[in-house]
Amino acid sequence: MANIKSAKKRILVNRAKAERNKAIRSGVKTAIKKVSAAIEANDKDAAAKALVAATATIDKATSKGVYHKNTASRKVSRLALAVNKMN
Repeated sequence: MANIKSAKKRILVNRAKAERNKAIRSGVKTAIKKVSAAIEANDKDAAAKALVAATATIDKATSKGVYHKNTASRKVSRLALAVNKMN
C-alpha cells in the first residue's frame, strides 16, 4: 500500500475509473448481444432497433474515452453489416 497521500488518491481514483469503464464496456457487450440475438431469431425489425441502440451505446462509450474511435467504428460497422445481410 502506498504511503504518500497523492499515491493513495491515485489508487482510489484509478479504481473508480476502472469500475466505471468496466460498467460501460459491459453495457456495450450487452447491446451487441441483443443485436446478435435478434439476428439469430431472424427478426429484422428487432435487429434494426437493437442496432440503433447499440450504436448509441458504443458512441457514448467512445465519447467517454472507454473505446478508441476506430475500435468503436469497427464494432458499429460489423454490426451494421450483419444486420444488412439479413434476408
